[in-house]
Amino acid sequence: MILIADGGSTKTTWCLIDAHSARSFFSTEGYNPEFIDTAGIIASLRQHLPASLDTDAVAEVYYYGASVVSPAQVATVAEAMRAVFGQARVVVGHDLLAAARALLGRQPGFAAILGTGTNSCVYDGQQITQNVDSLGYFLGDEGSGAFIGKALLRDYLRGDMPADLRAAFHATHGLERDAILDHLYNRPFPNRFIASFARFAYDHAAADYCRALVAEAFDLFFRNIIKKYPDYRAYPFNCVGSVGYHFRDALGRAAAAHGMAVGKIIRSPIDDLVSYHLAER
Repeated sequence: MILIADGGSTKTTWCLIDAHSARSFFSTEGYNPEFIDTAGIIASLRQHLPASLDTDAVAEVYYYGASVVSPAQVATVAEAMRAVFGQARVVVGHDLLAAARALLGRQPGFAAILGTGTNSCVYDGQQITQNVDSLGYFLGDEGSGAFIGKALLRDYLRGDMPADLRAAFHATHGLERDAILDHLYNRPFPNRFIASFARFAYDHAAADYCRALVAEAFDLFFRNIIKKYPDYRAYPFNCVGSVGYHFRDALGRAAAAHGMAVGKIIRSPIDDLVSYHLAER
């Protein structure tokens, strides 16, 4: 059996392929090594993997994850996978490579991720050849769920959100200032917490405030990140991720405003990623 995983900061989507090429899907938590260590990943997998999954029967694991970039980050995740799937050959890579392979296959082009965080690259059909650092949710990640959620939280706490939306936000989330700051500074996975509020902008997409907030986030994404790629206008804009998918109309308008045609926009790379690996066999 083969396991292929698309690991975001919030959620990991897995596909199990059996000896007859039948596919089954399941999800676990996200395993961003900036926020969780090897022991934490092992504990979570043992808790959340399907009870029916025989981990010793898995022969290969291909895990693509958020922030799996440096050798130390790769080792954090790979050691956990080897501990849980004791008989498997384990290959660990960056989720940006998964996005490029899902969106472009073996063709060169441009690929981006817009989910909890953001990332982007130019891909030559095999590997990533150019990457502009998004700088993470503290300093950058323009256009991401965390970026949109941060703007919403800031406006809510400062009273800059329109009164009707502020009331709706409070009714939806029921959080006061101290509870919000406690989540941000004292609890694990603050990036997930912040990004969760992007759903509010989608649920109230007809409101001028939300439309403007999302439009500004995507404009900054193109101005601060995408336009740093030489000849970026030569590529169609391809994107994977829940934020890019749910706000695809606004994203398309931002791309067009910056002279970039829109290509493929998908919510999850897992189906195309599985097809990529099966074609390799």
